[in-house]
Amino acid sequence: MSGTPTTGPTRWSRRVDSGDWDEITAELNESGGALLPRLLTDTEANELRSMYEQDDLFRSTVNMGRHRFGEGEYRYLDTPYPEPIEQLKQALYPRLLPIARDWWAKLGREGIWPDTLAEWLDMCHTAGQTRSTAILLKYGEKDWNALHRDLYGDLVFPLQVVINLSSPGVDHTGGEFLLLEQRPRAQSRGTATTLPQGHGYLFTTRDRPVKSARGWSAAPVRHGVSAVRSGERLTLGLVFHDAA
Repeated sequence: MSGTPTTGPTRWSRRVDSGDWDEITAELNESGGALLPRLLTDTEANELRSMYEQDDLFRSTVNMGRHRFGEGEYRYLDTPYPEPIEQLKQALYPRLLPIARDWWAKLGREGIWPDTLAEWLDMCHTAGQTRSTAILLKYGEKDWNALHRDLYGDLVFPLQVVINLSSPGVDHTGGEFLLLEQRPRAQSRGTATTLPQGHGYLFTTRDRPVKSARGWSAAPVRHGVSAVRSGERLTLGLVFHDAA
């Protein structure tokens, strides 16, 4: 079953834990996104890139241009996930959970997420959200991803992670990761981040708390990818809720 935990530390959990999570949390609270430590080696990243052509690993493929999502293509991985994907989700969830609960407390919302990823995914499945959501995305020259949010159903985890499987400046140019935050009673704020190969980037799924004159307000956030100027860019998206 997707979401089944393992016992004892793994190389995946050690990589996740190697980050300065106080600093990561502070950066996330400030800007809605934060760079994570290196989660995949070059070899592991390349192995995941090579999986893109293995049709039996995926449940569906989406042509972004056909759906007016941008240009490029992405594929939803089927479960059970390959080891790096499953183990990274397991290792990241307990690090993200305190942030999610803190955000929802500030916004006066009930934090419904249980202590383990397996329990949370069981809740999703009981609610009819049974489809896997880990994604491999492929962008060629001039491809891009429109600003959007990965919600998929009523049950949503407020944080997600993207990992660049390609090397910027070597495999591709352009293709910066974009965040656009709509601040209460203010102009929207955008950020563009070049993601190093193998590093994760943690960001807001739907909205997040920002300090306002009246306390805390929810700022909607969308994410996307700028146009790839040359080469090919593949990324792995880790969403922590399943889809209806």
